[in-house]
Amino acid sequence: MATETKQSSSGGARVKVQQFGRTLSGMVMPNIGAFIAWGLITALFIPTGWWPNEKLATLVGPMITYLLPLLIGYTGGTMVHGKRGGVIGAIVTMGVIVGATIPMFLGAMVVGPLSAWVLKQFDKAVEGKIRAGFEMLVNNFSIGIIGGILAIVSFKGIGPLIQALTNALSTGVEFLVNHHLLPLVNIIIEPAKILFLNNAINHGILTPIAAEESIRLGKSILYMLESNPGPGLGVLLAYWLVGRGSAKASAPGAVIIHFLGGIHEIYFPYILMNPRLILAVIGGGVSGTFTFQMLGAGLTGATSPGSIISYIAMTPKGGYLPMFAGVIVATVVSFLIASVLLKTSKKNNEENDIEEATAKMRDMKAAGNTTAPVAAAPAATASASAANAGNVRRKEDVNKIVFACDAGMGSSAMGASVLRKKLQTAGVNITVVNSAVSEIPADADIVVTQKTLTDRAIASNPNAEHISIDNFLKSPKYDELVERLK
Repeated sequence: MATETKQSSSGGARVKVQQFGRTLSGMVMPNIGAFIAWGLITALFIPTGWWPNEKLATLVGPMITYLLPLLIGYTGGTMVHGKRGGVIGAIVTMGVIVGATIPMFLGAMVVGPLSAWVLKQFDKAVEGKIRAGFEMLVNNFSIGIIGGILAIVSFKGIGPLIQALTNALSTGVEFLVNHHLLPLVNIIIEPAKILFLNNAINHGILTPIAAEESIRLGKSILYMLESNPGPGLGVLLAYWLVGRGSAKASAPGAVIIHFLGGIHEIYFPYILMNPRLILAVIGGGVSGTFTFQMLGAGLTGATSPGSIISYIAMTPKGGYLPMFAGVIVATVVSFLIASVLLKTSKKNNEENDIEEATAKMRDMKAAGNTTAPVAAAPAATASASAANAGNVRRKEDVNKIVFACDAGMGSSAMGASVLRKKLQTAGVNITVVNSAVSEIPADADIVVTQKTLTDRAIASNPNAEHISIDNFLKSPKYDELVERLK
């Protein structure tokens, strides 16, 4: 009983950390394109860039000072209270921007959701109490007055406080760098990635600090700590060459998706099949970061997804040799350790079905859902399923199929690609796209999600037909759907 309680509490702690991490990364990930744009402009036009241009380089400062924090603040506010929350989040973020002398990414992550929550409480308090004809007046002035007050509070108090915190974090990073201890951070990062804290670590913690550092130095190694594709590539290559069973057969495709596509989640099930392999990715991560640090590697902007293509695009002039060296070293070390561990594993462990490990990974990921209820009420689930039962579409009524996942970038993109190819092969001309589960297009005719997200998808678009699957890469329901739509 004591053991069960301990496991339950540790699992609950993991879920809470996942939820917090998803909240942080959820504010950054939708805006990664803006970070990439800033990184490319920095790499190209600053005095040490590929094509120095004094006028175009003037874009760098305003983008990182104003554009990126405002986007984060708006996104954070939207997550809490829709577009009204986004507007007030941007207003209050402006307060922390002006109240500090460094880029306010962390400040935007704090005040964006917080200000939206305050506005949400006000809207709840006045709901149903506004006289007819005064709704627009109250709605607009409530954002203006509450937003203005909170912006002043942020300017006077929160901005300087966040700046002090950011300076402390930067000092800690400098200490690790100066004492050559930065590679040890990967001892924490690599296991945390398997627990689905990868986006939280990379975009919620490292990216804000790295952006500030890249202003001073023109690049930052912190962009490379979590996103290095080398450790995962080494594990997949080891399975390909010395593994057994379905894992060996599926590894070549996973290599392409991971290394070129940048979807690191693809290698997590391979480690869950044989947990000892966590030593391989730790070894690869530590050795890769050590190589990056010794050779002075760094990137000019955030890399998402963590693809070698993203690395090439974000590497500054003269930085390709250190970058490739770190990735190769991480791959080789991870491969060697993984190969030894796989060869010395018991055969029955080697023959574990990759589907079983993928299901385990899906359950772990679903446990940290921020917006999904911890336990859906049976009546609610039944009613949702019943509501969807009448939405089965005839083939002539299907024009758009949407794959949905949490962020709308990783697993849903892979699933959409798989089904799109199957439909093309079958001669079926139907649009297949991917999106976040909270942003499913209104014109979607069929929505495909993992089982744990189906109820959220139905709530997002109750008029579509909803299909639940276990694995985005391989599901018998794909072929069933293709046959139905022929």
